Amino acid sequence: MVIGSRDAGRAVEAAERAHEVVPGGMFSGAENAQAVETVKTVILSVPFRSQSETLKNLKGSLHAGQLLIDATVPLAAAVSGRATRMLGVWQGSAAQAAQEMVPEGVKVVSALHTVSAASLTDLDYDLDQDVLVCGDSREDKLQAALLIEQIEGLRCVDCGKLEMARIAESMTALMISINAKHKTHAGIKITGLPDDSWE
Repeated sequence: MVIGSRDAGRAVEAAERAHEVVPGGMFSGAENAQAVETVKTVILSVPFRSQSETLKNLKGSLHAGQLLIDATVPLAAAVSGRATRMLGVWQGSAAQAAQEMVPEGVKVVSALHTVSAASLTDLDYDLDQDVLVCGDSREDKLQAALLIEQIEGLRCVDCGKLEMARIAESMTALMISINAKHKTHAGIKITGLPDDSWE
C-alpha cells in the first residue's frame, strides 16, 4: 500500500506509523502524484475543500483503467460551517464532481462515507457496518468492495448509480450528528439483503 500526501516526508511518516500498528503490512509513502502512478486503485480521502486541488494536481498521474474510490463529503465545515450541514455541489455530489475532474478512462466509485475515522483507526474496535457503494459500473463497484471488505467487519452494499452518491454523502452529516449526540461511533447496517447480493 502506498500512502500519498502533498508532502513526501509526511507520507513516509504515515507509512512508518502504519507499519508500527500493522507490522506485517507493506507500506510506503510518497508525494501524491508519485503515489498514484503505479497503483490500480486510488482512495481519495481528503476534505471537500481539497478535492478539486488534489485531483487537479493528479491529472498527469492518474491514467485510464485506474479505479478512484472517492470518500469526499461536501460538508459545510469546508467553508467554516457546521459539519452537520451539506454544501450544494453543481454536479450533484462530490463523487460526480470527481468524475468530471479525472482523466478520461479513470473510473469513479463513491464509498466509505459512513464509517468513522475513529472506528477505522482503533484496531481493537469491532466493526460491524455496511459501506454504501455507488457507481455506474457493477464491475467497478465489485472491485472496490473486494478491497474494502478486506477490513474485517465491513460489508459493501451496492446502492446503484454514481448519482446516488449525493444521498450516501449526506449520510455523513447524519452520522456526525448521531455520534455527537450519543458520544459513540455508530455506523450503518442495511437489513434484509441476500447473502449473495454481489453475485
